[in-house]
Amino acid sequence: MKLSVNKAHYPVTVLGYGRRIGIWTQGCSIGCKGCVSQDTWVRDANRDIPVTDLLAWCREMANRGLDGLTISGGEPFEQADALAYFLAEFRSFAECLPRPVDVLCYSGLPYERIRREHATLLTQIDALVPEPYVHKLPGKPLRGSSNQPVVPLTPLGLERYGDPDVYGGKRFQVAVDGDQIWFVGIPERGDMARLEEYCEARGLVFAGGSWRG
Repeated sequence: MKLSVNKAHYPVTVLGYGRRIGIWTQGCSIGCKGCVSQDTWVRDANRDIPVTDLLAWCREMANRGLDGLTISGGEPFEQADALAYFLAEFRSFAECLPRPVDVLCYSGLPYERIRREHATLLTQIDALVPEPYVHKLPGKPLRGSSNQPVVPLTPLGLERYGDPDVYGGKRFQVAVDGDQIWFVGIPERGDMARLEEYCEARGLVFAGGSWRG
């Protein structure tokens, strides 16, 4: 079983509670206008990795301290079978960790469709952020646009995400990998353009950007 992955990062501290593993899947047929992760849209077989390898990496990261797993994309539910297998195995070893680990998942699909088509998979998730991103709407804590709810699905999900406003304003993380820079987080409108202008004024020019396609 393989999962197509755009990137994986630890620790993520801006997309959920505490110190987390972040996994961004590769492939999305929704294509929301204004998406800042357009590099995750095209399905790419070269990014398929064995779920067993991904789990081994997650176990290694968990040894450094882990509060949760955030899955985004891409559209995770377009790889429902592989995601279900991964989450079942992930939760199996996470139950043995010294502190509770939650699973927070993002999706651009409507919540009612996810409930109808992926009810079993939802049992592996503690909180879900569904619905398409709407560029003209303002963002809210943990969400790109205000139409997107944060839906707790378990008692742990309710404890950590019942009031998403506690996560406050938008924050970024920056990760550098060779000549690539990753920005982890959910920007406000215009943030990426302002960041690009700020960097160019200091001699750092971006050759490309996932927010531009």
